[in-house]
This record gives sequence, structure tokens and C-alpha cells, in this order.
Amino acid sequence: MEVILFIGIQASGKSTFFQTHFVATHEYISKDVLRNNKKPARRQQQLLAEALQTGHSVVIDNTNPTREEREEIIQLAHQYGASVIGYYFEAQVKQSLERNRAREGKARVPDIAIFATLKRLARPSYTEGFDQLFYVRTMGDQTFAISDWKVEFKDG
Repeated sequence: MEVILFIGIQASGKSTFFQTHFVATHEYISKDVLRNNKKPARRQQQLLAEALQTGHSVVIDNTNPTREEREEIIQLAHQYGASVIGYYFEAQVKQSLERNRAREGKARVPDIAIFATLKRLARPSYTEGFDQLFYVRTMGDQTFAISDWKVEFKDG
């Protein structure tokens, strides 16, 4: 059983990555689908606990930019004996802005939201409790290059 945590700015390819890599094997939890909930973080934790209680692996598809935002998820996952795997999506701001402009309705966020998340974005670390970490670069053809985590990675 595993909890996969996506980390990255909006429109960096996280949801597409879920569809291409985990849709058949993992439950999907995202605050984006909890917009009408007054406390989406609390509801996310409830959904995560329910999935783990039934032995299901989960993907948390949010920006998860700070250690503090990741901490509760990691702690809960470990309480249930789940492995915690982080996928850090390279911050390609120009490409994210372009992808965001192609979105429609509530899926599109104001450009300022991308910059605000970028400002708060903290690279994950094994010291947070991750069992594995990966670096993901979104390629131009909607594919992904996945690398083992190295501290020296630089965003483009």
C-alpha cells in the first residue's frame, strides 16, 4: 500500500501524469474536486484515512508546495503502514502558463496563483518521511521523463 504525493505548481502535468501512470491502480484524491467543501484539507485527510483503512493505494494530486502541507499526509500514511512516494514536478513556469491558458472553466487558475505557488514551493526531502522521491520533467509531447531524486536538480 502506498501514498503518492504530487508536488509542483499548477498546470505542471500532475493530473495528466496520474491518468497515464496510476489511474488503474490508485485512488485519486485532489482538493480540486473538493471545491464546494468548506474544509477541503480536513476532507482530504478523511478520504485518505478511509482509503488506507480499506488497504487502497492513493495519489494525492495537489500542489503540496510546503513541508507543512505535506506533513499531515505523510504522518497519516505512516500510521497505516503505507509507503510514501513523492513525485516532484519540475517548475517550468512558461509551459505551465501556456497549459493553464488552454484550460477551461474552474480548471483554469489565475496566472498569479501559479506564481504564488512557485514562491512557496519547497523541494521535498527524505527527512520529511518520504520512502522514495522522484523528479518529473514534463516533455513537450505530453510524455514524462522520470528520474531518481537528486538534491542537485535545478528547475528550468
